[in-house]
Amino acid sequence: MQTSAPDTHTDLRDALRALCAQFPPEYHRKFGENETYPEEFVDALTREGWLAAMIPEEYGGSGLGLTEASIIMEEVNRCGGNAGHCHGQMYNMGTLLRHGSDEQKQKYLPGIASGALRLQSMAVTEPTTGTDTTKLKTTAVKKGDRYEINGQKVWISRIQHSDLMILLARTTPLDEVKKKSQGLSIFMVDLKEAIGNGMEVRPIANMPGHETNEVFFDNLEIPAENLIGTEGRGFYHILDGLNAERTLIAAECIGDGYWFVDKARAYAGDRVVFDRPIGQNQGVQFPIARSYVNVEAANLMRFEACRRFDAGLDCGAQANMAKLLASEASWEAANACIQTHGGFGFAREYDVERKFREARLYQVAPISTNLILSYVGEHILGMPRSF
Repeated sequence: MQTSAPDTHTDLRDALRALCAQFPPEYHRKFGENETYPEEFVDALTREGWLAAMIPEEYGGSGLGLTEASIIMEEVNRCGGNAGHCHGQMYNMGTLLRHGSDEQKQKYLPGIASGALRLQSMAVTEPTTGTDTTKLKTTAVKKGDRYEINGQKVWISRIQHSDLMILLARTTPLDEVKKKSQGLSIFMVDLKEAIGNGMEVRPIANMPGHETNEVFFDNLEIPAENLIGTEGRGFYHILDGLNAERTLIAAECIGDGYWFVDKARAYAGDRVVFDRPIGQNQGVQFPIARSYVNVEAANLMRFEACRRFDAGLDCGAQANMAKLLASEASWEAANACIQTHGGFGFAREYDVERKFREARLYQVAPISTNLILSYVGEHILGMPRSF
């Protein structure tokens, strides 16, 4: 299946596809059914250097940009896997790389690049504030050479398969700052030291079988040296990670979209009903074709977001729009694919139902479609704030 987007990364894609081919559909199906973690697959990606793509060469990484990172995540999904198991390491890099001290980079990045350390978790969302990030209630109070953390987070992914976690907490009370985006700070949390010593983790069972958790902090102490960037500027620091996250999620959705289109196209050509392939019927053909058109359009916005991010330009608008377009395109393709397969689409051996459940998540996370539209309406179109 050809795409219209210009692609100068065929070597990168070919290498990824060769690695992914070692993990056939039944491998990913097994973890989807059992809601377990594909350790061998993530280890292979790490060993081959794919998860260190954005880490500079001086720290043992590849020194590539968000463009290449997005292609890696796209190909994992396009080959039938689920990049949600490992994408955290990619977008968490933005915050550490752009705002971490030299000492922090030397301490963490070589280990992350080699696979000795995993940075797969970022704790921002809370049960009472959701995406209203500036009103989060988790606090970090400085006491001598340490910070004391109290509060709660929810929907925090991959904690059980990570060594480190980036945490956003309020260091200055909301009523003491001029702007609500001030007074928030970012910290690096050593999970092995924290869990059981002021940090409690409770898994949340969920539809796509994605490893995610609620987290409770009760007087958790972390060293002051684990503060990333400037105290009180955490909200602005973490935006780099959030824009990278939304762009990478868009790439994953695009990978899913192409997977669904290719799966539906192949089945529609092979499945014969009433003495003709069902793909000959416009009622089957047109939804698949429409899905392909929309995935292609989202793909272009993804690359524009990557281009701006890698050039150091503001990419908030493009990252958000890419995520919206790609998540909707992949969901449309998912529906077309399962409809094309009919009853067989619900059979686990076809993998459509697994990918269908995984794709639905991105209408909601990491930011809902309606909030992206609010962002576009207010910050791009200059319309009155809607909330």
